[in-house]
Amino acid sequence: MSGTQLTVTLSGGGADDARAVVRALEGTFGAPDELPADENATVHMATFDGDTDAGSAREGAERLSAPVTVTVQGSPEAVRRASDTLTRAFTARDDGVASGDQEQERQLLLVP
Repeated sequence: MSGTQLTVTLSGGGADDARAVVRALEGTFGAPDELPADENATVHMATFDGDTDAGSAREGAERLSAPVTVTVQGSPEAVRRASDTLTRAFTARDDGVASGDQEQERQLLLVP
């Protein structure tokens, strides 16, 4: 995983909720590899590859229809930026962090 790559795993809610979370991150990380699309999936995933400083969280973030558990994985800096962006865009509870040699993983619960 490169220093700028961020992997986001989302569970809970539906595809619209997953897309809302991914769109909130676009202002910080640029466009993901693809937006969550499968309406029947129980887990959605998106990967951001670029190191862009596109600005801050999108103003007027979309509302969630249900709680969404979000796990962000990447460099400590990317994880911090993603966590900051999501906590500004949504009501969030930090459910913990795990650190490795080069990567960090953080889990957040986003609520409507």
